[in-house]
Amino acid sequence: MNQRSRSGSSSIYRVAICALLVCYALGQALYAPKKTNAHAPEQSYLYVRVYEDRLGGRFEMTTPDLNRSLDLGLRPQIPKTELDEKMPAIQKYILDNVRIGNGTENYGIRFTETGLMKNSSLGDFVTVSFELDGVKDIPESLLIEYDLLFNENPGHQGLVIIEYSWKAGIHNNESIPALVISEGDGPQSLSLTKSASMLTGFLAMIKLGIWHIWIGFDHILFLFALLLPSVLTLKKDDEFDRLEGRNEWKPTDRFRPALIKVVKIVTFFTIAHTITLSLASLEIVTLPSWLVESIIAISIALAALYNLRPMLIRKEWLIAFGFGLFHGFGFASVLADKGFAGDYLVLTLLGFNLGVEIGQVAIILVVFPLLFLLRRTPLYKHLLFWGSCLLILISLYWFVERAFGIDLPVGYWILRMLGQA
Repeated sequence: MNQRSRSGSSSIYRVAICALLVCYALGQALYAPKKTNAHAPEQSYLYVRVYEDRLGGRFEMTTPDLNRSLDLGLRPQIPKTELDEKMPAIQKYILDNVRIGNGTENYGIRFTETGLMKNSSLGDFVTVSFELDGVKDIPESLLIEYDLLFNENPGHQGLVIIEYSWKAGIHNNESIPALVISEGDGPQSLSLTKSASMLTGFLAMIKLGIWHIWIGFDHILFLFALLLPSVLTLKKDDEFDRLEGRNEWKPTDRFRPALIKVVKIVTFFTIAHTITLSLASLEIVTLPSWLVESIIAISIALAALYNLRPMLIRKEWLIAFGFGLFHGFGFASVLADKGFAGDYLVLTLLGFNLGVEIGQVAIILVVFPLLFLLRRTPLYKHLLFWGSCLLILISLYWFVERAFGIDLPVGYWILRMLGQA
């Protein structure tokens, strides 16, 4: 091996090692397991949602606890119609035993939605959502008086959880309590500004974008479909079989241009999903979920088919851009699932999309050097062919499930073989 080849290989290893360290650091920052007591026996919950210009939340109490305190006779799996008949008594009980204010005055509690959350071990949870009236400006803290369910069970605890606060970087939190209130504790102060800032909220959206890419199996497979030919190049035009309308791959010679090219292709994907994510978040364009998820699934197959039969000469960015438009609608559902309420829209979209791009580039920097080292081996030809075929099969499987709303048994069989079903 000549000096230039050794230097090139050393650069590849350095890129891969640095990328792995970056991914490890990001993973540690994004995921830090925390112990929680949420949804445990003898506990009720007050979830607080801090919006840009209003406050809301939700109470959750088990039917056995409500029966002990109010003698309502709530049955397991009670129909919603019967629960609605008992709801005025439950709401009055909440108003009699909870005060939420800013330290100077109490806010009005206006109930919005009610529901029932199934829980076989603890009993069903009655959920009562609310909005706070009289909020002119978001206060630095809330003063909460909470005396629910203590009368019949002195050992009962009320957990106050900030479920959503954009500035604090909290989205869809259901397990990490900010306050634990016991009988006799009196009014408790809940800080709404601790660690809350525009920067904190923006960084949280970046983390959400990175994490979504790393746990989004369909998005990762689409990225792999784009990565497989990234260390290859199409033969020259004079070698192109124009009669057959196809071309063939050959190993690329240079590391850096090939890496830059695939990053550019993936960036076109990010640009595309930024457009549709913005349109969906502004409710300018909305598409049915089954249609979006079906097209996301089939996009993997078509990207992999291009690897087997490259028909769009040097137009890989078109594939990434075209299907990125539909992936953007899928990302919109992610923000909705995380409780995103339209606060700070520009920063939310910018941070989330930046996080998606960082997550994609991190994966590329880990996988690309390995593919580059293997590109001239006989193994790579099989990897390209059989890897693309596997991606097509998985994609078609998902497409059938999502498009026709059916659960094929193959997934259950795989989980059963792994001992998880």
